[in-house]
Amino acid sequence: MPRSSKYPEQFRKDAVELVRTSQRPLRQVARDLGVNHETLRNWGQDRREAGRATDRRVGRRRSRRVAGTA
Repeated sequence: MPRSSKYPEQFRKDAVELVRTSQRPLRQVARDLGVNHETLRNWGQDRREAGRATDRRVGRRRSRRVAGTA
C-alpha cells in the first residue's frame, strides 16, 4: 500500500512540470518550493514510469487492433 504524501497530488504534478519547463536547476526549484530535491526528483521519476506504463498499454491495444484487421 503506498504511503500517503503530505503534499497534494496537484502540487506534485505542478512541481514536476515546473522542473520540466523552467530553465532553473531541479535543486533551485526544490529550494524555492520548500521540498527536498530528492523528493522532487522521485516525483519526476514516478511520473515518467507511469507514462511508460501507459504507453505500453496503449501500444498493446493498437497492435491488437492492427493484428485483428489483417
